[in-house]
Amino acid sequence: MLDVPEIKSYVVVIPIIEGKFRSALHPGTDGHVLICAESGSSHAKVSSFDAIAYIHVSDNPYTLMKEAYTSIRVHLNTFKLLEEKSPPRLVNKFGWCTWDAFYLTVVPSGIWHGLNEFVGGGLSPRFLIIDDGWQSINMDGHDPNEDAKNLVFGATHMTARLYRFDECEKFRKYKGGSMLGINPPPFDPKRPKMLISKTIEILVARESLDNAAQSGVIDLSQYEVQIEKLEKELDQMFVEVEEQKCSSQDCAFKSENFGMKAFTKDLRTNFKGLDDIYVWHALAGAWGGVRPGATHLKSKIVPCKLSPGLSGTMNDLAVVKIVEGSIGLVHPDQADDFYDTMHSYLSGAGITGVKVDVIQTLEYVCEEYGGRVELAKAYYKGLSKSLAKNFNGNGLIASMQQCNDFFLLGTEQISMGRVDPNGDPVGVYWLQGVHMIHCAYNSMWMGQFIQPDWDMFQSDHICAKFHAGSRAICGGPIYVSDSLGGHNFDLLKKLVFHDGTIPKCMHFALPTRDCLFKNPLFDSNTILKIWNFNKYGGVIGAFNCQGAGWDPKEQRFKGYPKCYKPLSCSIHVSDIEWDQKNEAKIMGEAEEYVVYLSEAEKLFTASRGSDPILITVEPSTFEIFSFVPIKKLGQGVKFAPIGLTNMFNSGGTVQGLLYGESLAKIEVKGEGNFMVYSSVLPKKSYLNGAEVVFEWSENGKLGLNVPWYEECGGISNVTFVF
Repeated sequence: MLDVPEIKSYVVVIPIIEGKFRSALHPGTDGHVLICAESGSSHAKVSSFDAIAYIHVSDNPYTLMKEAYTSIRVHLNTFKLLEEKSPPRLVNKFGWCTWDAFYLTVVPSGIWHGLNEFVGGGLSPRFLIIDDGWQSINMDGHDPNEDAKNLVFGATHMTARLYRFDECEKFRKYKGGSMLGINPPPFDPKRPKMLISKTIEILVARESLDNAAQSGVIDLSQYEVQIEKLEKELDQMFVEVEEQKCSSQDCAFKSENFGMKAFTKDLRTNFKGLDDIYVWHALAGAWGGVRPGATHLKSKIVPCKLSPGLSGTMNDLAVVKIVEGSIGLVHPDQADDFYDTMHSYLSGAGITGVKVDVIQTLEYVCEEYGGRVELAKAYYKGLSKSLAKNFNGNGLIASMQQCNDFFLLGTEQISMGRVDPNGDPVGVYWLQGVHMIHCAYNSMWMGQFIQPDWDMFQSDHICAKFHAGSRAICGGPIYVSDSLGGHNFDLLKKLVFHDGTIPKCMHFALPTRDCLFKNPLFDSNTILKIWNFNKYGGVIGAFNCQGAGWDPKEQRFKGYPKCYKPLSCSIHVSDIEWDQKNEAKIMGEAEEYVVYLSEAEKLFTASRGSDPILITVEPSTFEIFSFVPIKKLGQGVKFAPIGLTNMFNSGGTVQGLLYGESLAKIEVKGEGNFMVYSSVLPKKSYLNGAEVVFEWSENGKLGLNVPWYEECGGISNVTFVF
């Protein structure tokens, strides 16, 4: 996207698909941009193109994207816009993903105890994602009928292949009802961390061996002995913590009382609010695809070849390992059967959706199949058909799907996906802002196809509050990947209602205009500002993300310590793009607004003619501004509902609003400190029909405490009479 001040407009150049070719933009020399068209196969060649990119012009950068992708939608007719689809129901809810809690060591008892911890802390996850680690995978050369053993995380599992479509042994052996008794099987919360710690020791030892070999050390025996010792220690740890065995008859897995189906049934029996249970799988089945000869499908080991664009962009462990192990690719003619076999089993076992990962791999293995576009068409057609049949048409989260092949070919049915290419935000603190920048800017174009998913975070991380603030107004689901015992419930309760729903914004968050062509990561000057809408007001978040970013020469993320400092910016009601949603347009025409700052707990009024609000934001911190139109009631009363100020997105708690000549009725969901702006002291206030005491100050702050009203789903009715 380009800003062209000479014509007071914005221009977008979008690489698209023509025939068997897809195009992509590459940096050229002297500020030029190159467009590269590729099929990915020597069998697919052409000498010219008619339409390999689309160009659109508009004076509004957000309208620009809407109009441009609508035009491409008509031209290609291979995808649907987000507005034509319904996101999965978990989009309005709070959930838990097992990945960072367990990695590949995930087991039923760990999941059970994890969900129990949330309930004990006063929250009820409404969806669960059982991430990588539940599948039946093994390695080439190993017993074709047994699961790979003692996997934790790292590169090893990225060369493993799927050898059956049901769950692995540790889930198959789950006995129905075993967790429902008074004393369910125990789970040691220290177990995953012990295994992870030992695995890290092994990885460090292997890295030391590699470094020694590269530096010319001839005798590597001491390194090899150390690695062997550590691996034996890891194996012994698995033996010591192995879950109870079942008899061979039980492990026939034919009984309804065993396996994933029994487990999901028990989960729903015990955790009443658990609406959705998703599981992870790679687009090709597992990271290494499907093992040839292991299933009824035609699978073939296909060597991976990286496109020039990908190989020249970054070095990534997942890519390196996939190239090393190749992909066991199911023939595209059987893509329908492939996905339906997996998904029909899962659906029958009580699974309501899937997180499909490693989506970009098709481009590595397309040489013999007519190229990446033809291969993608076959796979996405099969995936879409299965999604429609088995998972309500929308029970899917797309992950690692940033190639435009997916967006232009795979989103006819899929309506939700991650907008951060680097996955879960863990690691050193100065990298956390990178995640937010990717999510905000990628949503500019990805949000035309899918509901942007800002991915999970960890509530006890050093930057947990930083992430929580962004998730509060991102407009998508909120989910964490907390380890057992690693929850900050006080923080989570600023994001999530008691029943596991969330005060979600109506749109997906996007950068403000004055950020679009800036660098909020390491220009030492720019604060990331994102805007969104609630039902009765707008919201702007200001996040200091400076301190790290991508270095194209070194092909890695690195820190920019000189940028990690307090920065100032200005906020104005006009930063909110009110015209981007019909329901918000009238709010953008208000004469006056009340402004509430969630972190500073300040309240004041402003109008479109007011000066910008100046603010200084410390590194890795934020402020959220709520702008609520002020309504003039009778007798000169000015009124505006702010919502529950104990929530980051206070405005999202206001569910209904009705004005009369001398009264205001508000429906508010949640519990805590309910605040409105009122220029005049009310005569009376009522909570769910009963008169209650309130507090009012001359600056307009009017507040009272609201309890959780279980009988009405947490919604209370508040009335002020003047």
